[in-house]
Amino acid sequence: MKKFLITILLFINFLYAQSKEVLFLNSYHRGYKWSDDIINAVEKEFKNHDNIELTVLYMDTKRVGSPTYLEHLAKLYKEQLENRKFDLVISSDNNAFDFAVKYHKVLFKDTPVLFCGINNFDKNILKKNNLSQYVSGVIEQVDLEKNFRLILNLQPELKKLLIINDKSKTGLAMKKDLDPIIKKYSKKIDIEYIDNMDIKHLKRKVEKLKNDTAILLVLLFKDSTGKFFTYKQSVKQIRKASEVPIYGLWDFYLDYGIVGGLVTSALAQGEAVSKMAIKVLNGKKIEEIPILKKSPNRYLFDYDELKRFNLDIEKVVNKYEIINKPHTFLQKYTKLVVITIIIIATLLILVLAMRANIQRRKLVEKALQDRIKFDKVLIDTFPNPIYYKNKEGKFLGCNKAFSELLNISKTEVIGKTAKDFFPPEIAEKNGKIDKQLMQTLGTNTSEMTLHTLNNQMKHIIINKAVYLNNDGSIGGIVCVMDDITERIQQKQFLIQQAKLAEMGDMIAAIAHQWNEPLVELSAQVQDIQTSFILNELKDTQVEEFVTDSMIQLQYMSKTLSDFRNFLKPSTKKTLFSIRKAFEEIFEILGKQIYYSNIDLKLNYEYDKGELLIYGYENEFKQVLLNLINNAKNKIIEKDSQNKYNLIINIFYDENYTTIEIIDDGGNIEEDILDKIFEPYFTTKKSGTGFGLYMAKVIIEDKMNGLISVKNRDKNVVFTLKLPHHKGAQ
Repeated sequence: MKKFLITILLFINFLYAQSKEVLFLNSYHRGYKWSDDIINAVEKEFKNHDNIELTVLYMDTKRVGSPTYLEHLAKLYKEQLENRKFDLVISSDNNAFDFAVKYHKVLFKDTPVLFCGINNFDKNILKKNNLSQYVSGVIEQVDLEKNFRLILNLQPELKKLLIINDKSKTGLAMKKDLDPIIKKYSKKIDIEYIDNMDIKHLKRKVEKLKNDTAILLVLLFKDSTGKFFTYKQSVKQIRKASEVPIYGLWDFYLDYGIVGGLVTSALAQGEAVSKMAIKVLNGKKIEEIPILKKSPNRYLFDYDELKRFNLDIEKVVNKYEIINKPHTFLQKYTKLVVITIIIIATLLILVLAMRANIQRRKLVEKALQDRIKFDKVLIDTFPNPIYYKNKEGKFLGCNKAFSELLNISKTEVIGKTAKDFFPPEIAEKNGKIDKQLMQTLGTNTSEMTLHTLNNQMKHIIINKAVYLNNDGSIGGIVCVMDDITERIQQKQFLIQQAKLAEMGDMIAAIAHQWNEPLVELSAQVQDIQTSFILNELKDTQVEEFVTDSMIQLQYMSKTLSDFRNFLKPSTKKTLFSIRKAFEEIFEILGKQIYYSNIDLKLNYEYDKGELLIYGYENEFKQVLLNLINNAKNKIIEKDSQNKYNLIINIFYDENYTTIEIIDDGGNIEEDILDKIFEPYFTTKKSGTGFGLYMAKVIIEDKMNGLISVKNRDKNVVFTLKLPHHKGAQ
């Protein structure tokens, strides 16, 4: 019996000793203080448990978060984690949580998930995805009401509050929560809300604030120009310009210029979720752990800022924490402590300095050599061509993909300039971009068409950014190139396919166009034959017959020419006449529209000559053909006996030409109105669902315009907005 009990105990101990694997899915990047503090809190808790192995993945969605990127990320994680089985997944912030929910079946099937740092949590998302039994966590909730009361209690003489926010995903969510609070407190003080100002004007705004004003900094990671800031940069710039107190809602802004407030604490979020994690890893079912709905917020303040504005926190808040508060002992005996430390440090330095210096140099040297080797291998693994050059424009190096693009070795690139590799106009354009980047320290994305040595034409997107030296001076430019040739060719192929899909209607239209000329020619031939048989044929009759026949044949030839032009793809953007485009479409479709009992009316409101638009002419005519054909076919299917109207209105303003195509053949059902531009969506039995999708691609992607549809009374109105000069592209 004793042996049996010992065996059981050993077996239980063995199971407990088994390593537990935890995946931490971070929405952002390493160095972002909020999520770094959460991870640090989790790691601190896990250090007390030797059997927990923590893996952290950074999704970097602060910088890039498109649906395509997330799809690629899911594929990468699937391959990366395929042979690993995790006991628990922890997600930090909304983007990682949404990702974990969406790809739970694919990446983390049957694995419990804990979340933290979640704004505007909706429990229905778990029910919708059948994840209620797998998910729990900690909600991040900012208490705006208490912060407003705190500010007014600390500064009872306050007359104005300036609220600064950005338009990030979190910023927009905060604005939604702020609106009712602002409305409530606007009766007590003047409140100004800003979320669409660039940093330069924002600093000027702050500089002019009066002493009876305070600032509530919600978020500022990106201004209206799209410039990105770290949490330190944004608050430091506002603090430098401000002569009034700045309050905040997150603890990562503390110690950089804000007074403080009832802040959402990353450390508290991490501590709470790590305690939940320990329970799950110890065998407790996650559905038995309730979601922590009340965010663990704390009153935190900066001693220096309180002292600067003479704010007494003790009269307002009972339980709080203060950072940067000096210690009384150090204040009294600072000199003695400093002298003692200096003496001890000097003695130690004299004994160990040389040895430590040599060892440090060896370690740094080895680490630097390893890093250089790693970076060289890393950059060569990227399929995108990459090069980097100094601020004088001379190339310092490149990766394998760039040397293969130019068909030269990597060593031949070093010391050369863009003029040695690219055509003069491309080199000159990139030189101007580089100068501008080194002035703004920003980034730039542009396109170029490159003809390679083997006579291939490449369409390339160029992404550039400035890199800095250790001393903060400008080092040069880094460029990453993206070959989009195949994507452009595929899109053009799809457009041509859509044209071919319209060919049946085009041929029917040509048949209508040729009907009258053929009847006329037939009558004239019979007339000539009769005159010939009766010996009454005269020279004038023959001349008239030839003249009339040539007119009819030329008309038929023009119809074929218009059809042929329609099928040709436009290779580049040009300025072309909108009236001419409509006339050529009406040449083909006019008879069909007339015989379909449809009254066609074109309202052309422009009296300054020809109205031109900038884009791809043949593709634009393809869009017109599709929209007019759809209206005509809808009317024919509905009723071919009654008279219907097809009205085309053309308006002009400073930047855009607006075209309305209106038919009174009946409304589109409201529940499908927002789906008709989706690929493969159709209400026709034999339809492909491709025409209106390609119309949207041509107008919006290729011509930088807008296309929309709506019901107006009993009419359907398609609206096209197109740039009519090159500057609008």
